Amino acid sequence: MKNTLTKHATSAEIAVTLNKSDLESARLKALARLAGNLKIAGFRKGKAPANVVEKHVDANELASQTLDIAVRTVLPKLFSSNKIQPISVPQVDITKYVPGELAEFIVKSDIMPEIKLGNYRKLKAKKPEVKTKTADVNEILERVAKGFAEKNVVKRKAKLTDEVVIDFIGKKDGIAFKGGTAKDFKLELGSGQFIPGFEESVVGHESGDKFDVKLTFPKDYHNEELAGAKAVFEVLLKQVNEVKIPKIDDELAKKAGTFKTLAEFKADIKKNLAAQNNQRVEEKYKDDLVLELAASSQVEAPETLVADQVRFIREDFERNLQSRGTTFEDFLKDSKKTEDSWKDEANQIAINRVKAMLVLQALADELKIEVADQEVKQKLTQLKDVYQKDPNALKQLEDPRVESDIKNRLRVEKTLDALVKANA
Repeated sequence: MKNTLTKHATSAEIAVTLNKSDLESARLKALARLAGNLKIAGFRKGKAPANVVEKHVDANELASQTLDIAVRTVLPKLFSSNKIQPISVPQVDITKYVPGELAEFIVKSDIMPEIKLGNYRKLKAKKPEVKTKTADVNEILERVAKGFAEKNVVKRKAKLTDEVVIDFIGKKDGIAFKGGTAKDFKLELGSGQFIPGFEESVVGHESGDKFDVKLTFPKDYHNEELAGAKAVFEVLLKQVNEVKIPKIDDELAKKAGTFKTLAEFKADIKKNLAAQNNQRVEEKYKDDLVLELAASSQVEAPETLVADQVRFIREDFERNLQSRGTTFEDFLKDSKKTEDSWKDEANQIAINRVKAMLVLQALADELKIEVADQEVKQKLTQLKDVYQKDPNALKQLEDPRVESDIKNRLRVEKTLDALVKANA
């Protein structure tokens, strides 16, 4: 076998020539493969010698099988001998084939690029100081208090801070528009949940009232078809609930958990907020370090990996939209974007992700970071404990590929920790 490598930043082409001896080895394997389907008098199925099998098989089929086996056999050797790592399914183009004599073909594949790391010990990214604000603690206290609020049906006119139960139909030019109709909708007046003017127009009405609310949608409203449009909401007020929010005191603290005083409850909230803020800042700091390292390194993003990331981004984005009851097409319309402009943005995000991933892999190699099998098993056991009441999740954890994924994630985590330590 002869081969000539033409290497690019993220792809490679290998011109290959197989000689007679290469093809002969493949031909014998092809005959053995074909013999398994033959019934030849005097021989058990699949046990006839090669020279006998050859007389009973189609010459074209034998030639095709021989070439297939020859190519498949040499592919791994081509990449290992040239010290390149393919990251896409190799494309094989046959340029010449003389059965039993010669085979020439071109192998093309995206490959793992060579990476020249920047100085990972002198990065400029800094982790900001984390401060837990009193206002944040008070906001959580107010939400907790609202969670323990009592709601009592009252026979009076609605006022701000009341909760009302309403049916409504929104119409534009006399025609009901999408997303503008609901029944038994619970609305907290003064919450700002609806467009400006709607909640204020409900104030002063009582249960049983039917009335119209005439409004104009804001010009910057997310739905382009309704932005700046005049609309009429036909409203039926079915119930008024007076909301009594308890005082933020020791009694609320006791209801919220095993706290004796409000001071204990506040201290616990502050502690949890600090932990959350620290985690968020730490993750952001790690991201900043990796992005800076990628920017200071010489690394190219292979098209195959970028395309994979764009697909993942699109799938995640569409799942999020679906959870909010909308579609990708509606998003494009509301945001006044084209699919091409969205793809351009997603493509840049994908390129940054791929470069960050490649740089982290290179850094892990340079630092000789390894993950022991015991660490993987321990993490897998922890995951099984977490999902012990979820049969579907437990079944997924039995997939052999899960251990490989866990090992990769643990290696990334160790590498990130090492990068933070190097810049401490």
